[in-house]
Amino acid sequence: MSEALPPEDAEAIKASRLPQLIALAEEASSEKRRLLLRELTDQFFGDVEHSAAETDLYGAVLETLCEDMEVAVRAELAARFAVAPDAPHSLIKRLAHDAIEVAEPVLRGSTVLTDADLIGVVSKHGQDHMRAVSGRVEVPEAVSEIIVARGDDHTLGALLRNDGARLSRAASETAVERAKVNPALHAPAVERKGLPIDLLNEMYFVVEARLRHQILEQNASLDPALLEAALAAGRTRVATSDGALPPDYAESQAYVEELHAAGQLTPQVLIRFLRSKGRTPFLVALSRLADIDFHTARGIVDRRDLDALAVVCKAADIDRAIFLTYAVSLLGADSNPMGKAAAYGRMYGELTTEAAGRTLRFWRMRRVAQAA
Repeated sequence: MSEALPPEDAEAIKASRLPQLIALAEEASSEKRRLLLRELTDQFFGDVEHSAAETDLYGAVLETLCEDMEVAVRAELAARFAVAPDAPHSLIKRLAHDAIEVAEPVLRGSTVLTDADLIGVVSKHGQDHMRAVSGRVEVPEAVSEIIVARGDDHTLGALLRNDGARLSRAASETAVERAKVNPALHAPAVERKGLPIDLLNEMYFVVEARLRHQILEQNASLDPALLEAALAAGRTRVATSDGALPPDYAESQAYVEELHAAGQLTPQVLIRFLRSKGRTPFLVALSRLADIDFHTARGIVDRRDLDALAVVCKAADIDRAIFLTYAVSLLGADSNPMGKAAAYGRMYGELTTEAAGRTLRFWRMRRVAQAA
């Protein structure tokens, strides 16, 4: 060492068996070095306390010894030191960059690793190392940022499932965009605690019924103040380029506005549009009654997304019987349209106006953005 040890540290080291063990580290035999590695480890855990100087010496010697050891021996060492809160930092850092069989317990559990250490690992190593870090009790925001950027979908799923992983707003947006196009990420995204509520509602149109129900339940229980904050955050990322409007859009809009001005735009009128094959007037009228944008209404109808249509109709206070008429007309030649419509009718009855209204507020952000 370049500097003399404080007298108390020098005495503590002299009184232990550490100097003799360090001397044995020059032994050429790999078997003896393996035995020495284990004895040093036992010595470290056998002492109640270590001075900082002792801990550093243990770390330096253990690092040297494990260089030539096979993976199984290094993995055993890592497993023991991963749970030690006073483990030598240099040793833990070296093990964290080792093969995944060695690094995993350290990356998942060691409290000795600093944020900078974790950033170094997830910036340099592959998916296995990133997944191990994603499983820590706490994952700092700066570390999560890199995992979201570099991780594959399997790794991202592990990170999203860990509520102890902190994600920035930007990282959450990136994660949701990826989750929208990968069904394997739907549940980790929707079920993640703390996902911004506006991003949660963006998932509604792509996830299965069970997850949609969870989104509606969260909307129903959301504090009004949090709802307003979520709406404000979401408005900044609403996309408005949804493709060309149909050729008869302007004519249909003018007609619907005339009906509205005359007080004649009613849910029953929409049935007439459906039965006369007036698809564009129906969409314009639906978006007018529900105060959503045309593209959102068109997406619901194009996908024959009846539970989304139920949310729209419930929020617009459209009668259940009229909703069912819309549903049967939209299902058209689908097999068993009456049976399917009846199932959605039951869902419509269970859906609360409050939950539907709150959900629709997120969908209305698109209309606000287009108007702006």
